[in-house]
Amino acid sequence: MTALVDRDYFSDHSILRDPYAYFEAVREKGPVYPLPGRDIVIATGFEESLEVLRNTEDFSSVIAPGGPAVPLPFEPVSDDLSAQIEEYRTAFVGGDLVVSLDGEAHGFSRSILSRLFTPSRLKANEQFISDFADRLARDAVAKGGCELIKEIATPFVTLVIADLLGVPIDDRQIFMDAIEAGPPPGSLDAEDAFSEHQPLVLMGLYFAQYVVDRRANPRDDVLSELSASTFPDGSTPDAMEIVRLATFLFGAGQDTSAKLLGNAMRFIVDRPDLQQVLRADPSQIPGFLEEVLRLEGSTKMTARLARRDTQVAGVPIPIGTKVMIALAAANRDPRRWEAPDEFRIGRPKIKEHLGFGRGAHVCIGAPLARVEVQAILEKLLAYTADIDLVGEEHGERSERRLDYEPSFIIRGLAKMHLKLTPAESFSPASDAQVDAKGGRGLFGFGRKKAGAVPAVPYATAQTKLGVLLADPVAKALLDKHFPGVSADKRIGLGKSMTLRAIQSFAADMFTDEALDALDAELTALGPRGGS
Repeated sequence: MTALVDRDYFSDHSILRDPYAYFEAVREKGPVYPLPGRDIVIATGFEESLEVLRNTEDFSSVIAPGGPAVPLPFEPVSDDLSAQIEEYRTAFVGGDLVVSLDGEAHGFSRSILSRLFTPSRLKANEQFISDFADRLARDAVAKGGCELIKEIATPFVTLVIADLLGVPIDDRQIFMDAIEAGPPPGSLDAEDAFSEHQPLVLMGLYFAQYVVDRRANPRDDVLSELSASTFPDGSTPDAMEIVRLATFLFGAGQDTSAKLLGNAMRFIVDRPDLQQVLRADPSQIPGFLEEVLRLEGSTKMTARLARRDTQVAGVPIPIGTKVMIALAAANRDPRRWEAPDEFRIGRPKIKEHLGFGRGAHVCIGAPLARVEVQAILEKLLAYTADIDLVGEEHGERSERRLDYEPSFIIRGLAKMHLKLTPAESFSPASDAQVDAKGGRGLFGFGRKKAGAVPAVPYATAQTKLGVLLADPVAKALLDKHFPGVSADKRIGLGKSMTLRAIQSFAADMFTDEALDALDAELTALGPRGGS
């Protein structure tokens, strides 16, 4: 049997359930350990991890999105890789995302994003967060339970960031579908390496439209502010720079918070005593969340690339070496934390944990994540007498069965079925909480305006794909001209776009000739539902 320390962390699914055992096996080799036969070094020590995170001179963040197991797209040709990294940046997985940028480019991009997470901005969004959390919690408790990840965590954090950014109401469900359909960041399955960034590509198409529109027709919203923002030197960012920033912020912002909520709930369901403490004194929830971030943070690791020969804690790090910073291990380093595997609310200096990273790339959305998760936990605890896992799904407390997303970067549950026992004072949500905008629910989708939809002919330039897919006759014609298209998840994610719009980024699949032929048959159908 292969020793734990010798297993491949980047592809071994058996490490998912308990990555901490793997990290402890590595820690026994030292706080900085070069993996035999690989150009990868793992930092498990707290101080050593901090040293790498803070050292932006010797280390580049360009490999952060793809991880340290991906080969470099070039052979080093000098004693400093800085120029080569920039030359080949677009060849790195996610090399143009803000999380991978270095130096001035990173500073400029971050200066724009930082304007979104000021205390005043979060304060202005607090009411939406509170109302939304209240609605979700009441609905779940009224049903007696829920599947936390897909029914609460993902829609909650996704629509909070959508509201903050000003994503149009009609597009929000599309974004949620795109995120759900894509593999997790840092997928353990090699075949997902390309497709894991497809949700960002799809959302980028929408954000490109938003940015162009906001620059031409500014509104009183965050997207307009982003689109009109300038860099610290007074220059105006290219439109695609704003698109990349907004897209990454949307994707990354929802993922971290959603996973944190699931990880926090693990402690609540497994510790009835802790559950009662938090229910009796909600002011302890912030401290509780910090300890969750230390013990079960949403991000297990990040990575850096050595620009030049350097060292960490006396261990040589040759140029071109990839450093895996095991955040989850650093947060359990016994040299830094007393009884590191114990859950303790009120640990001294608990906010020094690395759950959100540190240094230049510390998670910019950390304040929002804390506000979001605290809000939903407060509501769920206030409206329940007890929260537990559904035994038929997850087993009893002594032998829980929990599945985690197959990612070497993210620590997040794939699903979590909860049994919610209402408190005596609980009352279900009322219709008064329904948002007045267009008769839609607080989610921003779901309830539609009453009234008949006028019948019109279908057309590939005017009718949204979702409308065609919902009509059995039109759907059959779609599959006739484009075999299998109705079952293609990639195309289904663009259901609020027309086929002619989709053609712009799938021209090989949707030719003019095929679309013209489809148009002829759609016209022959005569007037149908609204488009």
